[in-house]
Amino acid sequence: MCTRPGPQAAQPFDDRCLSWQYDAKTVSIWTTAGRLRGVRFLCSPDALKMLREHRKGESDLIERDGVFYLIAVCDIPEAEQYEPSGFIGVDLGIINIATTSTGYRAAGRGLNRHRKRQLDLRKKLQAKGTKSAKRLLKKRSRKEARHSANTNHIVSKTIVTTAERTGSGIALEDLTGIRSRVRLRKDQRTPLHSWSFHQLGQYIEYKAKRAGVPLIYVDPAYTSQQCSECGHIDRRNRQSQSTFACRSCGALMHADDNASHNTGRKGETVWTAGRESRVPATP
Repeated sequence: MCTRPGPQAAQPFDDRCLSWQYDAKTVSIWTTAGRLRGVRFLCSPDALKMLREHRKGESDLIERDGVFYLIAVCDIPEAEQYEPSGFIGVDLGIINIATTSTGYRAAGRGLNRHRKRQLDLRKKLQAKGTKSAKRLLKKRSRKEARHSANTNHIVSKTIVTTAERTGSGIALEDLTGIRSRVRLRKDQRTPLHSWSFHQLGQYIEYKAKRAGVPLIYVDPAYTSQQCSECGHIDRRNRQSQSTFACRSCGALMHADDNASHNTGRKGETVWTAGRESRVPATP
């Protein structure tokens, strides 16, 4: 059974139907009215360089809010992975988007404020229910997602660049299924379900592959309860969202810093175990 594509569906073009002129920043494209030549496109210098060097296969034409976009497939080879001198642990969260064992902390205050403003505005527009309110809702429907994606790009680039510069690997918590495991009050559910940790992890992963940075996913169990100084595990060590105080050795630090050090140490353990398992057994 053949179904008709929706208005938001992408229209694919192969190299016979669409050609790129990189120097002129134009494309030539077949349409139902014949071939259109000299259609200009806009992109950043880095994107143009990527198109010129790595574009391969078909391109998809899509329309979003009255603007047409060409999505080109680029086949970029992965860099050769180096042997890390250590691992940078990354603790992911809602209050702080990411905290690393090198001292970098990406606060989530601005992003969370933006999400709350968008949520309040959606409620007001939905309650109003007029045609103009519905048009505004549609216009702003992807604004929060774009803002969140841009923030995650900035955070992931900072983390991967630091790892590449220091010759380190990156250890990330495997948070698969966390939304179904965690039980929260009703007022805490919206922040959890709007938490884009998976997207941030994807951005870190593909940027790490392009830079040749080793990346390991580790079990997040007890990273927030274990002392990174003495190894003592106790739920009472985590006194508040931001405070960690070890009941064994007395170490006092920011809770996210403590968790990032534990994550980094787990990454080193996993990497070493994997490396040793790849050595052929002695006959």
